[in-house]
Amino acid sequence: MTIKKPIWILAAALSLAACSSGPQQILINGGGATFPYPMYSKWFDEYHKLFPNVQINYQSQGSGFGVKQVTEGTVTFGASDQPMTDEQIAEFRQKRNTNILHFPTVLGADVPTYNVPGVSTDLNFTPEALAGIFLGKITKWNDKAITSANAGVKLPSSEIVVVHRSDGSGTSYIWTDYLSKVSDEWKTKVGKGTSVNWPVGLGGKGNEGVSGQIKQTPNSIGYVELIYAVQNKMTYGKVRNRSGAFVKADLMSVTAAAAGVEMPDDFRVSITDPTGPDAYPIASFTWLLIPEEIQDKQKMNVMRDFLKWMLGPGQGMTVELLYAPLPQPVVTKEQAAIAKIH
Repeated sequence: MTIKKPIWILAAALSLAACSSGPQQILINGGGATFPYPMYSKWFDEYHKLFPNVQINYQSQGSGFGVKQVTEGTVTFGASDQPMTDEQIAEFRQKRNTNILHFPTVLGADVPTYNVPGVSTDLNFTPEALAGIFLGKITKWNDKAITSANAGVKLPSSEIVVVHRSDGSGTSYIWTDYLSKVSDEWKTKVGKGTSVNWPVGLGGKGNEGVSGQIKQTPNSIGYVELIYAVQNKMTYGKVRNRSGAFVKADLMSVTAAAAGVEMPDDFRVSITDPTGPDAYPIASFTWLLIPEEIQDKQKMNVMRDFLKWMLGPGQGMTVELLYAPLPQPVVTKEQAAIAKIH
């Protein structure tokens, strides 16, 4: 009996065979966002098992790193949780003499995680409380802005220790993008970005660094990607959404955040603070940044085939790592966009 291979495997094998005679090793370097790193690590490993001659190395050093390195041409692709700005795209075009393409990969979430001795429950956070804490205006855990949303929870009078990212970070972009939407004061004084002038707090490098700081610092609060909070067994809270419901980040609430999103042709979109009643409000797509023209045709073929695989079987691997798969209309639109890579 002949076992038929999935179409994407046959297509990938044919295109890889066309660009090499025999199992020539193909090394592709990429880097950027830490937010999706657990997912990317899994994908690149699984893809390597299918095609042992293809090795995709990824440096998880933050979205700012990804944008910079792909613009300088030191990596084949970058990765970011913040779409590149018009100014960054213009700089890329000037330096690389081609366009940069954004490919959404998964949906994830930033969660407020904390270490308050004696408190193990899931705390409720209003948008006003989160903005006030990170502005340095709410300084104690028993402040009314926090206790009023957490009836029956005994919160200490201890000083709040704020922890934030110290590196250029898409995780920070998602967090500050959200705060800019829910707080005019934050929008005016701090704004959104991968790097901002934090009013208060300690810095940690990467989601790993922030997680470590919070775990070892009593009375601290910070933000990390959902999977990091879960993997490190960290307590994280619910956030009140625009409908007034306190929602905890999980696959369903993150998926709900993207419901009905109108995806533009360039795939650059923000979904923080959505309107859905069940939506978690600090969720985001994350993107691979791929040059439209890749001069090394072996690498070009690999990138195109990896994207096809990622949008197919790869999406079936997201749930186990607590990322939400892409909505089908987005997948369909991306599949058509792969042809732009040449």
